[in-house]
Amino acid sequence: MGTPELISPRSPRVTAARKLARRAVRGKERRFIAEGPQAVREAIAHRTGGAPTLIELFATVEAAERHAEIVEAARAAGVRVHFADDRTVADISQTVTPQGLLGVCEFLDSPFEEILAARPQLIAVLANVRDPGNAGTVLRCADAAGADAVVLTDASVDLYNPKSVRASVGSLFHLPVAVGVPVERVVSGLQSAGVRILAADGAGDRDLDAELDTGSMGGPTAWVFGNEAWGLPEETRALADAVVRVPIHGRAESLNLATAAAVCLYASARAQRSPGGCRAVSPA
Repeated sequence: MGTPELISPRSPRVTAARKLARRAVRGKERRFIAEGPQAVREAIAHRTGGAPTLIELFATVEAAERHAEIVEAARAAGVRVHFADDRTVADISQTVTPQGLLGVCEFLDSPFEEILAARPQLIAVLANVRDPGNAGTVLRCADAAGADAVVLTDASVDLYNPKSVRASVGSLFHLPVAVGVPVERVVSGLQSAGVRILAADGAGDRDLDAELDTGSMGGPTAWVFGNEAWGLPEETRALADAVVRVPIHGRAESLNLATAAAVCLYASARAQRSPGGCRAVSPA
């Protein structure tokens, strides 16, 4: 590849990218940082308004050599590529162990109305979830379980927080995500679209195993997950069609948010793909 010219740490491009660590700047510019080869690869493939969501790539020389196919894909997509030293990339990423590749991306959240219009079958709703790592991990779990969308209510963490983006490990670019929607609007809109609302709560009066046994989970479903510390408030639980607890068969006091979300989403995914479920494949 030769020895490429390195961008100056004082370059306006570096300064602008570094400022995206602040939520106010991200909101004003409608841009965020995606770090690591998986996230950058997905950002190149994802389209916002017909163009790659990735609009600018910063790479160390070593990372560019190791992931040459990503750099070439970025160039082929018309993305500006900047080579930088390790310190400059680390300064932009603000992580302890930067991966050498990071991109500036356009916001990609979807209007809630578009999600409703697509008639989703499985949705994860994050209500008042404040930890960015948890939010990104739940998004990753929803993607893995085959969910159609994720919704972050207006009291939840910023979707584009760098920790959220890293924790999603590229899943942010795989499924529609709506942000800033009041929980009442989310519930009423989904219920009007024929989606059953299940609130996940350790004190729920219904047991997840029992719900599966009764065969009631095969239809369109939205799971509502609450705050890491205090769960769902009574007024949110009251909006749901049922409040469901994940059974604890051992001696653990509880499950953390992301683990409980994975269990619930996969339970729905299995029920929906079973005979009679809303995603079951009809015989030819």
